[in-house]
Amino acid sequence: MNNLTLKQLRYFEALAAQGHFGRAADVCAISQPALSVQIKDLEQSLGAQLFERGTRHVRLTRFGEEFGARVRDILRAVDELGELARASADRLSGRLRIGVIPTIAPYLLPALIGHLGEAFPEVDVHVRETMTDKLLGELAAGRIDFAILALPIDDPALVEVPLFEEALLLVRPISEAKTPVPNRESLRDMRLLMLEEGHCFRDQALSFCDLRGVRRREGLDGSSLSTLVQMVGAGIGITLIPEMAVPVETRSAGVCVGRFADPQPSRTVGMIWRKSNPLADQFMALSKIVQRAAQS
Repeated sequence: MNNLTLKQLRYFEALAAQGHFGRAADVCAISQPALSVQIKDLEQSLGAQLFERGTRHVRLTRFGEEFGARVRDILRAVDELGELARASADRLSGRLRIGVIPTIAPYLLPALIGHLGEAFPEVDVHVRETMTDKLLGELAAGRIDFAILALPIDDPALVEVPLFEEALLLVRPISEAKTPVPNRESLRDMRLLMLEEGHCFRDQALSFCDLRGVRRREGLDGSSLSTLVQMVGAGIGITLIPEMAVPVETRSAGVCVGRFADPQPSRTVGMIWRKSNPLADQFMALSKIVQRAAQS
C-alpha cells in the first residue's frame, strides 16, 4: 500500500461529512473532479471501496465507517500538534473555530466577535451554528475548537465552564399585556409554540411546562425563535424565549414579555472543549471575554 497523505484523509473526512462530492469539494476549496481523483487514489491505495456512489449522494461502506473512525483520531491528533505549538505562543493567533447553538448565536456573536477582535487581533474567527448534538460530534472530531451552548453536557471527555444564567421569559400577544403572567401549570392548557425537534431549548421549555410525555397538538413548532415570536404577534399562541433574545426578537412584533414568579425558569450558558486540547488555558481566558460580551 502506498503512503497515505493527510490531504487525502482530510478530503475523505469532508466527503464523509457532506455525503456529496460537490459540497465536499466546496469545503475543501478544490474542484469536484480533483476531489474525485483523490478519493479514487485513496481507495486504490487501500485496495477497498470507501464510499457507495449514488446519483445524488454518497454513503460510507462498512469498511469506510471503520476507516473513518481511525481517520478522525489521526486528524484530531495532528490538529492538536498544531494547537500545542499555538499554546506555547504568548498570544492566541490563527484560526479559531467556534460552534454555537441557534438560540445563542444571533444574540451573542455580534458582541463576541468585536470583543475577540480587540483582545486577539491575530485570530481568524470561523463560526459554526448548529444544534447541540451536531456540535458535540464536530467537537469530538476536531472540526471545531470549542462550543457555546446550554449546560450541562455531562461528557467526561469534555471540559465544561459555566458562563452565566439567563431567565426564560413568556411571550404573549400585546393584547394580553395587562393580564397577569400565568403560572407553569396553566401553560399546559395554552397554545404553546415550540422550537422543532432537536433544539435543546425545546427540551428546556417542555421540562419547565411539565409537557414531557404529553401529546401536543401538531402545527405548533417553528424552526427559529424569530418565527415563534412572529407567530405569537399574529395571535396564534404563546411561547418562551431566552432573555438574551428579547431585544432582537420583540422589537418588530406585536407582543409583550413577562417574567414568571420565582423560582423562574432559566438555563445555564457555557463553553465546552476537549480535555485533550492543549489550548485549555487560552480557552479559559476566552471564557471571560464571552462573559463580557454577554454583559454588553
